Amino acid sequence: MESVYAQYVWAVPIFPLLTFLLLTLARSAAKGAAAFVGVGSSLIACVLSILILLERLTANTDVYTVNFDWLSFGAVQFELGYELTNLNALMLVIVTVVSTLVNLYAKGYMADDERQSVFFAYIGLFTFSMLGLVLSPNLLQLYIFWELVGVCSFLLIGFWYERSSARAAAKKAFIMTRIGDVGLLIAILILFWHMPNHALDFQTIAQVFASADTMSQYGISAGLATWIASLIFLGAIGKSGQFPLHTWLPDAMEGPTPISALIHAATMVAAGVYLVARAFDIFQVSQTALLIVASVGGFTAIFAATIAIAQRDMKRILAYSTVSQLGYMMLALGLGAVTAGIFHLFTHAFFKALLFLGAGSVIHAVHTQNIFQIDGRGHNMKITAWTFAIGALALSGVPPLSGFWSKDAILSVAWESNKLLFVVGIITAFLTAFYMSRLFFMAFTGASALSTSETAVEASGAADGARRKPDASSIVHKETESTIHESPAVMTIPLIVLAILAVVAGFVYTPINSGFETWLTGEAAGDHTNWIVIILSTIVALSGIGLGYVVYGPNGVREDRWSSVLKPLYHLIERKYYVDELYTLFFVYPLKVLGKVLYVFDRYIIDGVVRCTASCTVQFGKLFTRVQNGQLQSYGLLSLYGFSALLLLLLLLGKGLW
Repeated sequence: MESVYAQYVWAVPIFPLLTFLLLTLARSAAKGAAAFVGVGSSLIACVLSILILLERLTANTDVYTVNFDWLSFGAVQFELGYELTNLNALMLVIVTVVSTLVNLYAKGYMADDERQSVFFAYIGLFTFSMLGLVLSPNLLQLYIFWELVGVCSFLLIGFWYERSSARAAAKKAFIMTRIGDVGLLIAILILFWHMPNHALDFQTIAQVFASADTMSQYGISAGLATWIASLIFLGAIGKSGQFPLHTWLPDAMEGPTPISALIHAATMVAAGVYLVARAFDIFQVSQTALLIVASVGGFTAIFAATIAIAQRDMKRILAYSTVSQLGYMMLALGLGAVTAGIFHLFTHAFFKALLFLGAGSVIHAVHTQNIFQIDGRGHNMKITAWTFAIGALALSGVPPLSGFWSKDAILSVAWESNKLLFVVGIITAFLTAFYMSRLFFMAFTGASALSTSETAVEASGAADGARRKPDASSIVHKETESTIHESPAVMTIPLIVLAILAVVAGFVYTPINSGFETWLTGEAAGDHTNWIVIILSTIVALSGIGLGYVVYGPNGVREDRWSSVLKPLYHLIERKYYVDELYTLFFVYPLKVLGKVLYVFDRYIIDGVVRCTASCTVQFGKLFTRVQNGQLQSYGLLSLYGFSALLLLLLLLGKGLW
């Protein structure tokens, strides 16, 4: 059947690009209409993406590819184009839906910001970059958009560049993701050298890595395939915030809250997971590479979850939650469960965007991000509270919300494949439910969790990631109950839409509906129902919520009581295992010392030689200026002295005059 909407897929990223160009060229004129331009363009792209997805769900599942020549070097030819598969059709919908809702939310959230036209222009460029990455038919084009996404994240995280913390966070994100990008670039170069005709398109890659025989025809051994897959995964580690390149992602909270939702829900961090899934043909030929992916993902999941239980900044808790859930996705991909990993990416996009936007709604009202300073004052915000509760329950894996089904799919695969990783996953699920209940109860119900002295200590400093306006304040505001009210409709409507999606998205792939796997991978769906896992994950989620209620509920025990008992451990996870400090000790300081040594060498050795040479030349020139002064009597006198010296020399040598 001929595609109707697929042939217009190129237009999906074009609309956000037009937003960027229009708002950049007519910044002052479009200031008042910037939000409408941003919302309108993303909405058009969203509608077109949904139509394309519906078409592929009902009729056409063939890969739709369009390429055109870009550069030629002798026999080597590079192409650009776009490719539509079921995987990236799903990604188009995820990105454009979240982008549209974030744009709408930002219309109210950024209403008082003087640079809102710049803000919406950056969002347009960011969305274009992510959509271009998703539609790329080859690794070279994907890498171009991959780097453009990194540049856009730098601009958005450092949007409030007047603050030193925002500038530092933007630089940190840019540098740390570049570390991973070097691995991806090396992998692309290795593939370019070995692939037939230097082709880097995904279809050719799939053919070459189809079997050991086809690989050997082009000189690709099993060991080399492991290296290629591992280097590609290094790129994914950087973008998706996996350990040890995860530290940039929580610091990215310095950006505006709508950007936190966009980066941490459906776009930049999802790019790493998408990359591994897109290049899975390379990974599946190497069990070692898959084990690396699963191990790093599992460790990241539990590592970040433990950090989240001791954080006090609302957005940072959600940021570490994102790191943990991305670890879940990588865990699934490492176990070979592409469907489970992408399914969790799909559900996570909606409830995590909901949680970030809900957090922004609270911060917008109470002017602080510290959950102990909020202390239940968000309970007047009924829409925000209820929608946030739905997102928290979905993330915690409570049935029948979407997060339950996607986590169950991952845990079921882990149960069958690797019991150790299953234990890691189930513990992470418990910790997730616990820290999300902690966050919810502290923000919306209040808790006797903070002593007066501790409050004074908290009030003396700014909350992590606090913004000047309207995100947070370094000064704790003690508003009366009457001053705290619900956010405007332009901010609550996206919350309601995302809450609905967080409820229904999980029914795409359930024990009684496994068609999603066949549609996504083209392979027959297996039985992923495991009642032991379903029961255990439900018990674990409810237990985590119950413990959170006991400790942080309205009548809960004080956190300072149990944290004092486990003070060394609590302080360790509160300080995020000192990973940043270790980086500073082993990398930042040595590099600074090396830089100073090289500066001294350059200043006094390299420049010293140059300055010495210049000085000698100048002095030599000054000496001869005394001789070549243009006076005839001086020249005559010098000639006489010279002639006399010559005669004296001849006489001394006994040569005579003739």
